[in-house]
Amino acid sequence: MSRTVYVNGAYLPEEDARISIFDRGFIFGDGIYEVSAVIGGKLVDCEAHLARLERSCGEIRLALPWSKAELVAIHEELIKRNNLDEGGIYLQVSRGAADRDFAFPTDATPTLVMFTQARNMSGAAAAKTGIKVVSCEDIRWTRRDIKSVNLLAPVLAKQFAAESGAQEAWMVEDGVVTEGASSTAWIVKGKTLVSRPLSNKVLPGITRKAVLAYLGETDFKFEERTFTLDEALDAEECFITSATSLVMPVVQIDGHTIHNGAPGPTAIRLREIYLDFAKKGGALG
Repeated sequence: MSRTVYVNGAYLPEEDARISIFDRGFIFGDGIYEVSAVIGGKLVDCEAHLARLERSCGEIRLALPWSKAELVAIHEELIKRNNLDEGGIYLQVSRGAADRDFAFPTDATPTLVMFTQARNMSGAAAAKTGIKVVSCEDIRWTRRDIKSVNLLAPVLAKQFAAESGAQEAWMVEDGVVTEGASSTAWIVKGKTLVSRPLSNKVLPGITRKAVLAYLGETDFKFEERTFTLDEALDAEECFITSATSLVMPVVQIDGHTIHNGAPGPTAIRLREIYLDFAKKGGALG
């Protein structure tokens, strides 16, 4: 049974979904995307994701013709139509279809595409074993705070990780770790969590925001600063956060074992807190 997807106002079987070959998201990567998690049939942090969508679209001067309420309603309808209990909902908006020209078209209507992906996130086997990470050079553009559909550099990083027997790549620039190919990078020093400051160099992670919001339930402190790869290799623990990996322990970086090769207590505890938050229909706004 095929999924029901959403394309420009219509709910369609996935095999019937079509967009124009002139769509600027396809030709130029002129678009923005978001992925919201679904756990127990409920959206997790959707409002926060839509706020980031709105900001990213504003940064590329793409006016959204849909309200947040309308977008939430589409998310919820897709959950219902696909009987989605756990997974993610991918949303992509582009500037629309127009004959190929670099300058913005004056008469294009934005294209909105959304679809579901079922996956076991809360019970992911990797959470029990931890994941392996490899490092690579960060070759992306300078506006990584914009969640652009231009993902060739992360694709190459993820492929490098896969070919290296790892599940994620940490990108390094000017001697410091920027972020994962599709995640926020963290290290643990004693009772202190360390992750780099938000700026144009990194995406402002929604799960990062949630972890920090619920830090008061623990005795951990947060230090917002850059860290080097060598510091990560020497850390007591490392982990990543993202909408679909949630909080995921890192047990190896570039073949170097972290925390005796097993998930550490900090990552385990933070994952428990986040899952409890998510299962209650977590929302940061």
